[in-house]
Amino acid sequence: MAVKTIRWKNDRVIMLDQRLLPHKEVYRVCRDYKEVGQAIREMVIRGAPAIGVAAAMGVALGALKSEGKNFDREFERIFLTLSKTRPTAINLFWALERMRKIYTANRNQGVEAVKRLLKDEAQKIYSEDIAANRQLGKFGAALLRNARHVMTHCNAGALATAGYGTALGVIRALKESGRQFDVWVNETRPFLQGARLTAWELKKEKIPATLVTDSMTGYLMQKGKVDAVVVGCDRVAANGDVANKIGTYGIAVLAKRHGIPFYIAGPTSSIDLNCPSGKEIPIELRDPKEVSHLFGRPLAPKGTKVFNPAFDVTAQDLISAIITEKGVINPPYPHNIRTHVSH
Repeated sequence: MAVKTIRWKNDRVIMLDQRLLPHKEVYRVCRDYKEVGQAIREMVIRGAPAIGVAAAMGVALGALKSEGKNFDREFERIFLTLSKTRPTAINLFWALERMRKIYTANRNQGVEAVKRLLKDEAQKIYSEDIAANRQLGKFGAALLRNARHVMTHCNAGALATAGYGTALGVIRALKESGRQFDVWVNETRPFLQGARLTAWELKKEKIPATLVTDSMTGYLMQKGKVDAVVVGCDRVAANGDVANKIGTYGIAVLAKRHGIPFYIAGPTSSIDLNCPSGKEIPIELRDPKEVSHLFGRPLAPKGTKVFNPAFDVTAQDLISAIITEKGVINPPYPHNIRTHVSH
């Protein structure tokens, strides 16, 4: 992608403001960890892997800006601030733990050494994410090689990662393999990540795509117009249950009803072995105005009660396979996920 989701430059974290896409390409410059935290919370940057990268860079930025007098106390403040930004995506906490391990293992070398090592680790997390997505894409493309009509939900592309993408990484790799196919893009209410972001990415990549409303999924499957579904993930529980953008569960149920393979694509950093099942995954509740308003304009009568969970959980028996940078995980998931992660 010519457009960079997030990058480190001159000891600043620069992010593409995804709230303004597809109409404006505006980059936000974060000069301290609080601004990074605010950007994550307000969805300037979103997508589980991208949130993890942003959190790591936020820690590094916060450490660099610390004067060193109360470095340990300041580090805990940075860590706590970033950990409270968004609760569902496990990549956030995975990245923060990696940064904490660097801090703990090297604290005795002095403040300046720790600052340098934290900055290096954030860059490593960024680079590893892109490499993982490319590898994941190749494994996924092999699974989807005979699919002519692919459906995806939300945005799991370059914008949701450090670059390349998870679900869209699979689609990109499928194109790179020379296959002919088209993509059904679900609009993904209420934040419209599909309409605003996925359609934008696919257009840039010149991949044939058609935008549809979420409620058209059943119709398309009933008419035989979907050969496979591939979506990203925000957290994979140890038993194979998966949290992803709201609406994913309904698509999985419909895919099962129509005998259509339903694939999850995500790096191993999205797997949470400490979470036994989907029941334990915290589900973020977001601003009611995301549902009641559209681009600042009210859709519903004033005072209408609104419920706005950002994610739902798809049970593991609805999932055909989970694709990571290490390969493809097939059922039974409780056993195979642990083996896959430790391999």
